[in-house]
Amino acid sequence: FKPVNDRLGHAAGDRLLVVVAERLKRALRLTDSVARLGGDEFVILLSGLAHAEECERRLHTVMESVAAPYTLDGERVLVTASIGYTLYPDDEADADTLLRHADQAMYAAKQAGRNRFHGFDAAEERARQLRREQCGELLLALQRGELTLFLQPKVDMRLGTVVGAEALARWQHPERGLLSPVHFLHLIEGHTELQMRFGEWVVDTALQQIARLMAQGLELPVSINITPEHLHRRGFADWMALRLAQHPAVPARLLAIELTESAALYDIDHVARELTRLRALGMQISFDDFGTGYSSLAYLRRLPMDHLKLDRSFVAGMLGDAGDRAIVQGVIGLAHSFGCGIVAEGVETVEQGLALLQMGCHHAQGYCIAMPMPVEQFMDWAKAWQAPAPWRATSQAAAPVPPAAAIAA
Repeated sequence: FKPVNDRLGHAAGDRLLVVVAERLKRALRLTDSVARLGGDEFVILLSGLAHAEECERRLHTVMESVAAPYTLDGERVLVTASIGYTLYPDDEADADTLLRHADQAMYAAKQAGRNRFHGFDAAEERARQLRREQCGELLLALQRGELTLFLQPKVDMRLGTVVGAEALARWQHPERGLLSPVHFLHLIEGHTELQMRFGEWVVDTALQQIARLMAQGLELPVSINITPEHLHRRGFADWMALRLAQHPAVPARLLAIELTESAALYDIDHVARELTRLRALGMQISFDDFGTGYSSLAYLRRLPMDHLKLDRSFVAGMLGDAGDRAIVQGVIGLAHSFGCGIVAEGVETVEQGLALLQMGCHHAQGYCIAMPMPVEQFMDWAKAWQAPAPWRATSQAAAPVPPAAAIAA
């Protein structure tokens, strides 16, 4: 429409709008309504439709009518229409909101290439609205102190000692009770303010809990999970150093970070620099869910790391699946070759622990050892824990760690 105004003048553009309006009326039923909102935008109300397919058939008719050639001042003019629509009562909104939703869909049609129609997804909009509400609720929960960190122990199965813990977020919801991360961590993805506030809360709370453990004579490293968004942010190491500086009584060596291999490999040069700086402070680095991604060993070798964490899915299947057992053996051997430790996640039976000990993996965490628990309960548990008798019996005759294999990358 704009090129018509620019080339032929606004009077010609006005005549074009009059003809378009007449074509729209002819393309519609007597029971339908059409109005001009302003400029080159019209709104149509189609009533009594049997289903969405009937709506789209009528919109096809409208588009074909609008797209037929026009003659203005002796010139042949071609214009097309982009249409956005929404369906009531699938979209249960008031009149103003229905118009706004149709307008959003119209811009989606324009962005998709024009000369087409696009339907507003009411279910998707409801999901977005629900997510906005949940994100707001989570921000309030952070402000109100409803979130807490539970600690899940990491132990040396061979020596029967507690060697650390992983901090795992929990939400003490005032109405729904205690919620695990599966109910709220997904809200943080793509939400910048939540990412920053939640990340600060995790680090600060973990450092506070380490200080509490130290006061009870438990100098154990506590690991926290770092999101890809935090890791890839410029100045991540400086940000972490600032958090540590605010807790000067806590040694950096007692705070460990866990990150997935996929997050580390996304921008390996940046990640390697940031992790190297953190390691220089004394922090430990672990790679979580190892073996589930598509890692390049040559790239991984460039990254500073202290531990690989064997994914729980392989541990769960290794006693009955030769393939899973081979993967477990391979990851253990890889950790030894890299000169770093190995921690098995998801150890749920004594038999799984025995198998891991026989393969040279001594550190583990999982429900067989203990479920995540509040820091107060963890302090009492750590002082009283003893390894299962079969593990203690095996420790006397533990097989030596196999020699590291040479890897050429």
